[in-house]
Amino acid sequence: MAGRFGEAAGLVTFEWALLLALAALAGHLVQRYTQLPKIVGYAVVGVLAGLLGFASAAWPLAGIGLFLLELGIAVVLFEAGARLPLRWFRHNPMVLVQSLAESVLTYAAAYLTLRALGLDVPVVRALAVIAMAASPAVLARVVSDLRANGPVTDRALALATLNTLYALTVGTAMLGTIDRGDDSMLTSIVSSAAVLGLSLLFGALLAGLLAAALRVLHPSSQDTVIIMLALIAACATIVTPMEGSAPLAALLGGILLKQFHRRPWVWPRHLGTASSMLNILMFVLVSMMAVQADWSHSITWAALALIVVRLLAKAGSLLITSAGSGLSLRQAFWAGIAMVPMSAVALLLTSQFVVASHSIGEQVAAIALPVILVTELLGAVLVGTALRRSGEAAHAWRRNGLPPPAAEESRP
Repeated sequence: MAGRFGEAAGLVTFEWALLLALAALAGHLVQRYTQLPKIVGYAVVGVLAGLLGFASAAWPLAGIGLFLLELGIAVVLFEAGARLPLRWFRHNPMVLVQSLAESVLTYAAAYLTLRALGLDVPVVRALAVIAMAASPAVLARVVSDLRANGPVTDRALALATLNTLYALTVGTAMLGTIDRGDDSMLTSIVSSAAVLGLSLLFGALLAGLLAAALRVLHPSSQDTVIIMLALIAACATIVTPMEGSAPLAALLGGILLKQFHRRPWVWPRHLGTASSMLNILMFVLVSMMAVQADWSHSITWAALALIVVRLLAKAGSLLITSAGSGLSLRQAFWAGIAMVPMSAVALLLTSQFVVASHSIGEQVAAIALPVILVTELLGAVLVGTALRRSGEAAHAWRRNGLPPPAAEESRP
């Protein structure tokens, strides 16, 4: 029996290793010959793997698949948090106003649209929360591929980080009440505050330990990177069972570390191969899970409706709040378009809703999975288009003989 288990584990390991190699190659070829982001190649490999049942993972996510997804998200969000300076909000409070307006309007638009389609309130609430979150992982990957720099890039990254914070806080809080039909405002506020407080506690502990390590280690050393990955992995292991959110704790830890240490955003760039492999695995896993959705006629229309109203809400909210925000209308529009992608955070929340309540969660997943798949693929392309049309992709300003556009304060 032990031999059969070892053979099965070895086969799964071989399949995942082959998948990662194929995804890396596909990403390179897609970018080289089509100028599309590498994520498109990663996602296509995941889609094909899901359709063929290759290296299949159980749904909802559990075990090592869930841990790797949470770890990948946590690493991305920790770096995103470490690039988000709180002093920026003091100098330009409209960024916070934009983030709140964008999240609230997205939630409201998704809620009203899905209710109009006849979905039950618990299902609609869960889907509306999932729709709030953009994907910092997709944005960061496309920005890196295009070497983009400028106000649209920085604003999109900041807003995606903030709405992910909101979605994780509210979504994790909903897990305990979704199956009880308890949707009172007071209960939601108390639950969200508890999740945020617990995640903040572990985030502060994570930031404190890393700040202490940075006093004796060089920020760019390999030892620092190993310690960071180990501590984030430990955080991901212990926070979720305590009804907190591991990705949220990592995000808050990154934000706090930036306050504890002068330049913590230098060393995440040296994560190198380990971080890249986690990212590729995360994108492949997301698309492989999302393609397993049941694409019935009614589900397809509901998913398309959610995609459209979500795009309109995000772009429209930024246009409405552009006055005094430091962005022109044109820049605000492209920043809104860059908010389209959904990926790992949305998949994680969807999987958690299925675990919390199978009956409600399956209805949520039926719509969320197609939306995640489409917005991951289409969103990556739209992000690239937004960065090029706003003149912030590296080739755009180099081709025109211009200096790089001035970045906002979110960059070091």
